[in-house]
Amino acid sequence: MVGEIGRQNLIPQYCQYLLSSQINYTLTNFADHIEGISHDVINRQLGKEKITPKVVWENVKNKIVVSENGCIIFDDSVMDKRYSNKIELVRRQYSGNEHGVVKGIGVVNCVYVNPDTRQFWIIDFRIYDPGGDGQSKLKHVEEMLNGVVFQKKLPFREVLMDSWYAEKNIMLLIDSINKRFYCPLKKNRLVDDSGGVEKYKNIEKLGWSEIEKKEGKLVKIKKFPGDYKVKLFRVIVSKDKTEYVATNDISQCSTNATKDKCGIRWKIEEFHRELKQTTGVEGCECRKQRIQRNHIACCMLVWVTLKDYAYKCKKTIYQLKKGLLHNYLINELKNPRISVCLA
Repeated sequence: MVGEIGRQNLIPQYCQYLLSSQINYTLTNFADHIEGISHDVINRQLGKEKITPKVVWENVKNKIVVSENGCIIFDDSVMDKRYSNKIELVRRQYSGNEHGVVKGIGVVNCVYVNPDTRQFWIIDFRIYDPGGDGQSKLKHVEEMLNGVVFQKKLPFREVLMDSWYAEKNIMLLIDSINKRFYCPLKKNRLVDDSGGVEKYKNIEKLGWSEIEKKEGKLVKIKKFPGDYKVKLFRVIVSKDKTEYVATNDISQCSTNATKDKCGIRWKIEEFHRELKQTTGVEGCECRKQRIQRNHIACCMLVWVTLKDYAYKCKKTIYQLKKGLLHNYLINELKNPRISVCLA
């Protein structure tokens, strides 16, 4: 660990605990496995520290393999706390993973993808806490996008996002910084493909010629500036799922190429899955919001470490995590501390 985090003794130990533990990620379990520090001391220390997204950026920026063709992906994930009644930051919100409303802590994430190598890195995140900071998820995305351009100064060409973030201000902001966006629009979004001859209609009610199915069509989205148009593609994702993908790249003339672009968007779902399954990001039971924030940030740092090792070793993050038990099992088979005695 470097930067601010390197000046703290407990935080690196806590991150190491999150990396090493396999099933239990509570502070009680941490205290049970570290000498000379009680649960109360750990609780107080984690409650005093402030591990920000900037700390995560400091630890990941030198690991990123950048590309002029880079992609930025935005999406949110809910840290499931459905059995919690007193944890701060927990609120009822929609979870795409559960396909319904659950109690949890929302986190809006920004992932950088190198499409040439298919590698990706978490570069920023925000805790969704509208009651505390008054910020919507859309405002968090605006802030993080500006941060990528003006502070982090990472090279990238395209922004990929879900339909939730395909909002006018976000799309126009991307356009204003001369970047391309690719994002699905909801089927009830009102658009016009007639050049003003007909009224706006729901996207799912548009007609598609054979050429338009292959090459897309120009449409105007309702409430966008008068002459502002996007290219719309009808993308068949699966037998029972169709997406309508909008882009400001008017030169794009291939539905198949657009489908490939959107396929990169699933890298952030890969990140969400890895974060939840290998770092215990949902496992903290502390009530105070500062500890929950620090726990989530520490999990991000653990993921950065694991992912960097995975790329260097050419293994999956899951292989590395489970591999920690390899030597333990070898030693137990050679010299078992508890032997099986059969009659």
